[in-house]
Amino acid sequence: MNYKVIGGKKLSGEVVTNRSKNAAVALLAASLLNRGTTTLKKMPRIEEVKRIVEVMKSIGVEIVWDEGGDIRITPPEKINLSNIDRTAAARTRAANLFIAPIAHLLDSFELPAPGGCDLGKRSLGSHIDALSPLGIHITGNEGAHTYHVEAKNKHPTEVIMYEASDTGVENVLMAAAKIKGTTTIKFASANYMVQDLCVFLEQCGVKIDGIGTSTLVVHGVDDIQKEVVGYPSEDPIEAMFFVSLAATTGSQITVLRAPIDFLELELFTLGRMGLQYSLGRRYKSENGRAALCDVTIKSSLLIASPEKIHSRPYPGINIDNLPYFVPVATQAKGETLVHDWVYEGRAKYYLEMNKLGARVELLDLHRALVKGPTKLHAADIVAPPALRPATLLLIGMLAAEGESTLRDVYPINRGYENLHERLTALGASVEAVE
Repeated sequence: MNYKVIGGKKLSGEVVTNRSKNAAVALLAASLLNRGTTTLKKMPRIEEVKRIVEVMKSIGVEIVWDEGGDIRITPPEKINLSNIDRTAAARTRAANLFIAPIAHLLDSFELPAPGGCDLGKRSLGSHIDALSPLGIHITGNEGAHTYHVEAKNKHPTEVIMYEASDTGVENVLMAAAKIKGTTTIKFASANYMVQDLCVFLEQCGVKIDGIGTSTLVVHGVDDIQKEVVGYPSEDPIEAMFFVSLAATTGSQITVLRAPIDFLELELFTLGRMGLQYSLGRRYKSENGRAALCDVTIKSSLLIASPEKIHSRPYPGINIDNLPYFVPVATQAKGETLVHDWVYEGRAKYYLEMNKLGARVELLDLHRALVKGPTKLHAADIVAPPALRPATLLLIGMLAAEGESTLRDVYPINRGYENLHERLTALGASVEAVE
């Protein structure tokens, strides 16, 4: 699929934040811990979730996905990895989340190496190091396309996370959940998808102390067999996409149900760049924990950030939100330094904005200097093989005068449901074409 975009229009209206991609895939994997039936509500119908569902079906899990978005998951008596859908697994990084749940079902097994966004070197080192103290040992590498897992002697312990990996700590949480006793996880990510997983595990009967902090204490149980209803909360990265879109196009847009705890520093930073916005009252997501509010972005005269913009583990700027400062910076007076320190291969994609008339200079593998303001123009561009860099190009095209084409938008469809239709409702001209 390609997007034909006629840009340069002022947008307006309201858009509802959908449920989180990263939380959705974590809860799908965690459902394998439950020998009862799990229902996950309002799951985003996106390619990333579809790939995980395909993998689960291929190993014998019964899954019903109704028209309202609810997914009902019934585990088999015994999973069968012999026919695992390797093609689907290779198209999503989230396939690594099956390591811990399957380690509670099989003592020894192999899993295909996960795929996902092309963001440079991304090993499973954080998973391997963190699961080993619990008795789950992983060998192999992505070059061999397969990982071998041995999990015969699982036991509770203290785990120190060498890296604040979201999926790494999720795997440790799912491992500790069904190891009887107390496991302490230090230097854990406290990101939104980790908190959603903790809430779900508590619904399964697993007590977890320290949710939202970098130290988690998991009181593991012998077994989980119950009817569980889980609610992934709203996606702060999707909300940030619309915030960036409004700021870059000089539009007034209200983002409804924005998970504000995971956007406060982003909004504060944009405020220092001259962005005007207002926040509505706070209320809870359906999972009973995530704080939401409605955010209205107003047309503003932008200036460059006085300090470099970089991500940090929560409560810092989210690593997946960092790219959305790039299109905003193209419309800000002065020079903005964006430091993408985590990924070795993502900052290079920011240079694609230059095809639209931006002035982005790559200082090294991790630092991009954005000079503004620049008048953007139309272009024909192939979407990068990475979700966030692809969507920032879409923002640039919507801000650019003329007709642009963004080709091969599968990376966007991995994380955004019916995005072109939702943009059209805001007054944008975005057509999905073959």
